[in-house]
Amino acid sequence: MLPLFAISTISISFCSGSSNVRCTQREKQALLRFKQDLNIGNSLRIASWNGDGDCCTWAGVACDNFTGHVHKLNLRNPYDDSLSYAFMWSMLVGKFNTLLDLKHLSYLDLSGNYFEAVQFPAFLGSMRKLKYLNLSLCGFVGMIPHQLGNLSHLQYLDLRPYYPSNLYVENSLWLSSLSLLKHLDMSGVDLSKASDLLPVINTLPFLEVLQLSYCQLHHFPPLPTVNFSSLTKLDLSYNLFDNSLIPSWVFRLSHLMYLDLYYSNIQGPIPDGLQNLTSLRYLALSHNHLNSSIPNWLYKFIHLEYLCLYNNSLVGVISEDIGNMTSINWLDLSLNGLKGKIPKSMGRLCNLRSVFLSCIELNQDVSEVLDIFSGCVADRLENVYLLSSQLSGLLSNQLGQFKSLVNLQLSVNLISGPIPASLGELSALRSLDLSFNKLNGSLSEIHFANLTGLYLFYVCGNSLMLNVSPSWVPPFQLQELGLRSCHVGSQIPLWVFSQKSLIYLDISNSGISSTIPSRFWESFPTLVYFNLSHNQIYGAMPNLTEAFELELFDLSSNNLLGPLPLIFPHMNALDLSDNAFSGSIFHFVCYRMNETKGMKILNLKNNQLFGELPDCWMNWKNLLVLNLGSNSFHGNFPNSLGMLSSLQSLHLRRNSLSGGIPASLKNSRDLNSLDIGENKFSGNVPMWIGETFTKLMILNLRIILMGSYQQNFAI
Repeated sequence: MLPLFAISTISISFCSGSSNVRCTQREKQALLRFKQDLNIGNSLRIASWNGDGDCCTWAGVACDNFTGHVHKLNLRNPYDDSLSYAFMWSMLVGKFNTLLDLKHLSYLDLSGNYFEAVQFPAFLGSMRKLKYLNLSLCGFVGMIPHQLGNLSHLQYLDLRPYYPSNLYVENSLWLSSLSLLKHLDMSGVDLSKASDLLPVINTLPFLEVLQLSYCQLHHFPPLPTVNFSSLTKLDLSYNLFDNSLIPSWVFRLSHLMYLDLYYSNIQGPIPDGLQNLTSLRYLALSHNHLNSSIPNWLYKFIHLEYLCLYNNSLVGVISEDIGNMTSINWLDLSLNGLKGKIPKSMGRLCNLRSVFLSCIELNQDVSEVLDIFSGCVADRLENVYLLSSQLSGLLSNQLGQFKSLVNLQLSVNLISGPIPASLGELSALRSLDLSFNKLNGSLSEIHFANLTGLYLFYVCGNSLMLNVSPSWVPPFQLQELGLRSCHVGSQIPLWVFSQKSLIYLDISNSGISSTIPSRFWESFPTLVYFNLSHNQIYGAMPNLTEAFELELFDLSSNNLLGPLPLIFPHMNALDLSDNAFSGSIFHFVCYRMNETKGMKILNLKNNQLFGELPDCWMNWKNLLVLNLGSNSFHGNFPNSLGMLSSLQSLHLRRNSLSGGIPASLKNSRDLNSLDIGENKFSGNVPMWIGETFTKLMILNLRIILMGSYQQNFAI
């Protein structure tokens, strides 16, 4: 027998003896060809790939220690959020090189990159040593080839397309050859024609993860026996099942820890069969039609960490037994028919991080809610959403106990009194919405003292007064600010101009009586939504041609005068109604004649605008709502208004327009509201109005009576 130290020496030598093994020239050239087919500007992650180096040392490449063959290629996009700028920037973009010379590859991950919407590569079926294959979010389109069935060693397969239904399967029989498969994710793949899917999946005895979200599945046949009983994760969300019941075979998956049936057309009571799944950690049944009370057995799920029953028709009360769910960290019962108070037993849920109880009738004092969560929950609670839950009473200084609070949403309740100064102690707070309550009193600098991470602050619809120093510089940089109906002073507060990242700003009905500062648009380069309506803002309106990001702008019900401002062509909604703008609108409507406007809603009613309506509306093809009522326009109805084929609402009431209704208006077939009353139109009402406008709900052709003379507009 060899001495122990000798065995150790042999073992060490065996494990390190291949340290000088280099990759083969053939595989190195295959990788270089792959790089060559990629967009160089986006390939910083493979900058180390060059002809002089050892490919085994390149980023994302791993080789076998003894043979030098490349066995792993991991070029996964490092950013998980597919909608983020960072994700888009870090994509590898280009053609999909065959990589066929990497014959020893067992691990291939190209997820989150983009290969120019080419057909799914069938050649992958010849890479028979693959155990791990992740091609999710890669831009491939078309039918998933049956050749993937040749990958008999495969244990992990993720084929999620970048857009749902870009990929489809007509016959899933090839999956039965992947008998070692443990992880299968085909979310977003169109499986509506794969009628054999469930029987095939039932042949995969080692399957642990099955994700089939957004797959256009409508029906699962019954299963006499369940062979994939090792399943721990099942996601069937966003499939509108025909039978409206959870398939009974789901209840036999005794090892299941994760079940997502979000938006699956499930109806009736919460099924009792779920109580067999005692290993559940994650249960999502939101956006269905469940109409029972919450069964008592659900409160016995002591291992459950995530429960989402959002947007159903559940009734009854939240039982005191909810205090038994001691592992829960995410609880969402919002938008149901539940009634009654938050039970005191919820104070025992020491792992609770997020609680969502919006749009249910709590009828509870907010100080009682804070008291319930003030024990072991207070140090950990991060998200509290109690919107429209009939909370009343005063916010107390207990609020300052919740040091981990990130998001607090208490809008549309009956909470009264002042906001406690302890708000300023919530240093982790990122968003706060107290809008549409009955709050009063002052907001001072102490309320914001430590809120360095705050990006959203809404207190709209309250009677609060901002009482801060003119030289105050907030510790935060907001993205969204809502101060509607608060008292901010006679001018836009100076501290608002320090917020360079604002995309949403609402200071409507706030007692502002000044002009718009000339530096305004320079101060808010990222502003998308801006509401200054119902103030006493006066003077001329500067042009908006430099407001490149602005999409929705509301300056209605002020005292602005002079000509209409020019706008940036891509603005979506503009409301300048109830002001004193005057003059022709020709320069406004016909600005940049050859450029299509993005405007969908334009409201200029109740001003002092006059002259003929210009005949260049053909550039406003996106308009849905146009209101030019209560001005002094005269002349004929312009033909180009009839080119607005998307128009749904047209209001020209109380002007002096004359002539007849042009036949070109027939193109606006989606009109549901047409108000051209109190003008000087003449002639007969065209018969085609009733025949063409089948969606019309409001029609006003009211005739003006001038003394004893009635305008000739026969109906």
